[in-house]
Amino acid sequence: MINIKQFVFNPFMENTYVVYDDSKNAAIIDPGCYEGYEQDELVNFIKTEGLNVQQLINTHCHIDHVLGNAFVKDKFGVDLYMHEKDLPILEAVPTYSAAYGFANYQPSQPDHFLKEGDIHKIGNIEFEVLFLPGHAPGHIGFMNEKEKVFIGGDVLFDGSIGRTDLPGGDHDTLISSIQNKLFKYHDDVKVYCGHGPETTLGKEKVSNPFCAIK
Repeated sequence: MINIKQFVFNPFMENTYVVYDDSKNAAIIDPGCYEGYEQDELVNFIKTEGLNVQQLINTHCHIDHVLGNAFVKDKFGVDLYMHEKDLPILEAVPTYSAAYGFANYQPSQPDHFLKEGDIHKIGNIEFEVLFLPGHAPGHIGFMNEKEKVFIGGDVLFDGSIGRTDLPGGDHDTLISSIQNKLFKYHDDVKVYCGHGPETTLGKEKVSNPFCAIK
């Protein structure tokens, strides 16, 4: 069974996820924790639940999703997984972090690259890696079709989509990623977004003003 705990961190109101199974093996996805109290909130949950954090994952590497990378890597001694095409995005963060108010940002480097079609395991849970560029050049998402769960970063939101005016973004590419890849999955799939509330693919297929197909 997939267990997902959501945290909302940093001024961008970014969703950080802890994903784990009944074995208590866990991954932290897109750690946006920057302030000490945010880091404490994350660590306290992991301690309370008795989780064994085994990996760190970035769906993409915009600043709001990577602020806690170095902290998580150091605290839990885990490797970072991401898509290779987002490496320039990650490496650019130190050049502008102070301008956004994050003067104490600590950079991190990936240990493993994921690609389209990989089957990535968190504990005993298997996720299919989907390559979904448009918001970021190396954006990936994680689909478990059996349990109808998709962890999607900033690709698709409740009634919206990821912005495409940042470096490496492209509107047409993002719409194609959503309509031609993501929307092929069942309507009942629950989408855990990088910002805001959860939604479902079925709802967005019908009512999303940017990418609906029905």
